This record gives sequence, structure tokens and C-alpha cells, in this order.
Amino acid sequence: MSLPIDDEHAALFTVGQVASMLDVQMAFLRRIDEHRLVSPQRSAGGQRRYSRHEIDRIQQVVSMKDEGMTLPAIARILHLQHQLAQTIRERDELARRLAAMQTQWSEADGR
Repeated sequence: MSLPIDDEHAALFTVGQVASMLDVQMAFLRRIDEHRLVSPQRSAGGQRRYSRHEIDRIQQVVSMKDEGMTLPAIARILHLQHQLAQTIRERDELARRLAAMQTQWSEADGR
């Protein structure tokens, strides 16, 4: 049986809990939400709820901020990292497909 706590994308944590866990101000969490560095879900009452995945992202943002980066710079870096990861996945898929086609061609030539 799978529990919500087992799902890293389950939005279980409140702003206050996350702020306490990471030793940051609640206003900072609201600011990084405004910059779209995280996208917490909302409860029925409209309150932000964070997942473990988002908490990991917040830790990354805090680390970059501590290194002196601005929130817009952090947003750009994270966006570029996402694009790079997507490009790598596409490249790997194309390489897999090319290898499969080469195998088919080799088999057809060998007949």
C-alpha cells in the first residue's frame, strides 16, 4: 500500500513547516513562488502546500542565493538546466532509435 508520504510530489507541507525545516522566512518562500522557482499546490483554503520535490528545489535556491545570486539569475539557471536535461533525453532517445535502425539495416544486408 502506497502512502502520500511516499510520493515525493505529494503536497503535504505548509509554508510554516517548510520555513522551519529550511530555516528561511515565509516571505522568502512567497517570493520564490512569485518568481516561479517553485509551484506549490494550493489547499482548498488557498494555502500553499509543498512537496518533498519542491523542498529539494527550495534548498537548491537557498544555496544559490547564499552564493550571491539573484532570484532572476537563479530562475534563468534552473530554466537552462531543465532545457539541457530535456535536450539530453532527446539526444539519448535519438541515439537509441539510430542504433536500432542500424541493427535492422545490418541484418537486412546480411541476408
